[in-house]
Amino acid sequence: MVVHTTAPARLGETRLPDGRLLGWAEWGPQEGTPVLLCPGAATSRRLGFGPDAVAALGIRLVSVDRPGLGASTPAPGRTFAGFAADLRELCARRGLDRPAVVGNSQGAPFALACAEAGLASALALVSAADEVAAPEFAAVLPAELRALTERAVHDPSGAEEFFAGFDAERMWDLVMDGSPDCDLAVYRDPGFSAAYRRALAEGFARGAAAGYARDTVLAMGRWPFALGSLTLPVDIWYGEHDTAHSPDNGTLLASRIPGARRRVVPGIGGALLWTHAEEILTSLTHVRVTAGPHPVTPRRRSA
Repeated sequence: MVVHTTAPARLGETRLPDGRLLGWAEWGPQEGTPVLLCPGAATSRRLGFGPDAVAALGIRLVSVDRPGLGASTPAPGRTFAGFAADLRELCARRGLDRPAVVGNSQGAPFALACAEAGLASALALVSAADEVAAPEFAAVLPAELRALTERAVHDPSGAEEFFAGFDAERMWDLVMDGSPDCDLAVYRDPGFSAAYRRALAEGFARGAAAGYARDTVLAMGRWPFALGSLTLPVDIWYGEHDTAHSPDNGTLLASRIPGARRRVVPGIGGALLWTHAEEILTSLTHVRVTAGPHPVTPRRRSA
């Protein structure tokens, strides 16, 4: 399986009011329909998706380095609300208005933070890291994952210290060892694997303690979101062979978000974002146009 990837059309950093930098990458036309990507675990802004679909649909895809990953300054002790505040500033400075938002894998709860903060016009959660600390999942988690989850909830500092021992090679091995053959066909494609491994190298460039460890503790702990209060269109996408991101492929998650549409795609697992980019983006931008009360208005952009 060949998955088309391209280098970003534009790279930059936006300085936040407290002096920190937030790194971003863009694909597609600058005046296109903005779609904001919250990438997966420890991957930098450089790993986008669906460049052909982005071009065909006139999308301005913006991928953001979370604090401590890639070009973004670390922010020790940060929260989901703090990340949403960072993204609010980025949207204002980059003229993104209220973009549609994609949350992939570990980026999903960060995308939900943006949605709860009112920053998103529509939301797609793709191969989403689920709230594994939810009580409903306690009896079905494998023993090792249950122990890590309990540690993230009850000893977040200790859990963060544990995850600080990870690096790019260990993350790559975890992905490869835990993926079904249908996903390995994507990850082993020479062009894709080079792009993915570069994104991991950049994500861990400052060390796991700078970004990945805090991200993982936040994602594996209890989520502070009022999911039942979300009113924007939400699509939840899983591949049928995905056994890594959610104990029930998003069934519980979808039931907690009013009106959420859950889609299970045959023949693929956690690599869904890269194999079904056109379907994801078409659905996302369609609901944004038809349901969003705030149309995009181009604004003057600054760094």
